[in-house]
Amino acid sequence: MRKLFAGRTFLAGLAAMAIAAFGAVEAKADKLQDILSKGVVRIGVPLDAPPFGSQDANRKAVGFDIELAEMVAKGLGVKLEMQQITGANRIPFLLTDKVDIVISVMGLSPERARQIQFTAPYANTFLAVYGAKSANVTSPETLGSNRVAAAKGTTQELAITESAPKANVMRTEDDATAAAAYITGQADLLATNSIVAQALAKQNPSKEFERKFVIRRSPAHMGVQMDQHNLVRWLDSFIFYASINGELDRLHKKYLDMPMDPLPTL
Repeated sequence: MRKLFAGRTFLAGLAAMAIAAFGAVEAKADKLQDILSKGVVRIGVPLDAPPFGSQDANRKAVGFDIELAEMVAKGLGVKLEMQQITGANRIPFLLTDKVDIVISVMGLSPERARQIQFTAPYANTFLAVYGAKSANVTSPETLGSNRVAAAKGTTQELAITESAPKANVMRTEDDATAAAAYITGQADLLATNSIVAQALAKQNPSKEFERKFVIRRSPAHMGVQMDQHNLVRWLDSFIFYASINGELDRLHKKYLDMPMDPLPTL
C-alpha cells in the first residue's frame, strides 16, 4: 500500500484543486468538502458478491470493493465508515444520504445516470446467465420456462426483464440469495456478474456454471449523488492515479485472478 500512498500529498492536492475548480458551479452542499471537514467518508459496499465483497470466517469484510473503499478513505486522509448495501438499495442509500459513495460493482445505465453520478470504471466485467451444461439456453428468447435467479434492481435483472418480458425470473433480495437459489436447485439458471460466477464455481465445484449467454459488458463504477462534481472529479483522479501506479492491477490480480484489462473511459 506504501506505493499508492506515497502520493497521498498529491491526492490531497487534487481534492483542493477539485474544490477550487468546481466551487463556483456547485450550488448545493459540497460533499467532498463535508467529507474533508468531518474527517469521515461513508462508503456503501457489498457483502453478498464475492470476490468484490463478502465476509471471511471471522465475519470481517473482505474483497476487491472493500479494499478499494479503504484505499479511497486513506487517499482522502479521513476515517472510513463502511455500510453494507445490496443491489436493490445502492441508489436509494445515495439518494437518502445514508452514504457518500457507493463502491459495489455497479454498472452504468442511462436510467441510473438520471438519478446518480458515476465515476470512471475501476474494473472491467460483464453480465451473463449461467447454468448446467444440459440447459438448452443460448439467448433471452430461449429461456423458456427455466427459472432464472437474479437479485432485484440489478442490471442483470432489469436487462432480462426488458429483453424477455415473459421470462420466469426469481427476483431475490440480494446476490447471495440468488446464488443460493441456483446452487440449491430452486432456480435453473443464475444471472450474475462474470467475476462473481467465477468465484462461485470455485466455491461449489460440484455445481456447473456454464455460461449460456452474455447479457452485456458491465464495467464497475463508483456512484455519488447527482451534481456532486467535486467528489466525482476527485474519485476519477484517484482511479486514474491507482491505475498508473499499479494498485488497481494489484487488486485485479489478488481478487479477480487476472491483470487489469484496458478500461473504457466516460
